[in-house]
Amino acid sequence: MKMAMNSVILTLSIVVLTARLGIAQTNEVLPTADEVVARMIQLDARRQTQLQGYTATRHYVAFNKQRRAEMLVRITCTKDGVKEFATLSEEGSRWIRKHVLYKMLKEEAEASRRDTRSSTRIIPANYDFQGAGQDIIDGRSAYVLSLIPKAENKYLIAGKIWVDATDYSIVRIEGRPARNPSFWTRNVHFVHTYEKVGPFWFAASTHSVSEIRIFGPAELTIENSEYSLNPPDHAADDRNHEARLSQ
Repeated sequence: MKMAMNSVILTLSIVVLTARLGIAQTNEVLPTADEVVARMIQLDARRQTQLQGYTATRHYVAFNKQRRAEMLVRITCTKDGVKEFATLSEEGSRWIRKHVLYKMLKEEAEASRRDTRSSTRIIPANYDFQGAGQDIIDGRSAYVLSLIPKAENKYLIAGKIWVDATDYSIVRIEGRPARNPSFWTRNVHFVHTYEKVGPFWFAASTHSVSEIRIFGPAELTIENSEYSLNPPDHAADDRNHEARLSQ
C-alpha cells in the first residue's frame, strides 16, 4: 500500500511539474521583433565570415493542367555569395522552361550580385518587422515575424519568416512577392524551407502556386540536395593574421 501511495505521489509530482513547466513556457517573455532581427543580422554576419562558398543540386518541377517541365541544375556559390547555375538536364514544356524556369535562374543570379544583394536582404533597410508569436519547426523553437516590404520590389516579400530561436537563422518563409515577378506570372504564393548543414542553414525546398497568363493555375516545386561546403581558406586566414601582427 505504501509503494502504491508513493507511486501516486510521484505521478502527481510529475503532473504538477509538467504543468508548471507549461505555465513557465506560456508566460515566457518573447524578444521584440527588433531584438530578433538585430540578433539574426549579428549571427548571420559571423557565419558569413566562416562560409567559403558551396555547391548544391537543385531540381525544379513546374506544371499546370496542360504542360509540365523539369530541370536539374548545379549551383555554385562563391564566398561572396554570388551564384552561378549550370543546367544538368531539362525536359518538358519549352514555354515553361523559357518563361518560368530560365527566368528564375537569371533573376536569382542577378539578386546574388553584390550591387543588388543589399536591396534584397531581409534587413531593416528593406522591411518593417512585427512580432507574430512563436512556433515549432522540425522540433526546434522559432520566432515568427511579419515582413512588410518598404518597396514594391520583385525581390522583396510580403509575408512571414520563422527565425530559429537558438541559431537566429531563418528556417521558413511564407508569403508572396511584393511585386509580380513577370508579365506572365501573377498571384504567387510560396512556402520556402531551410535545412541545417553543419553550422549553416541552406534552402531545402520551395512550393509555390501561381497564375500563369493564358495557361491558368500552375505549381512549382524546388528541391535542393547534395550540399557540399568549400574547405576553409587557411591561406587567407594566415594572411589576415600576418597583417594584424604587422599593425
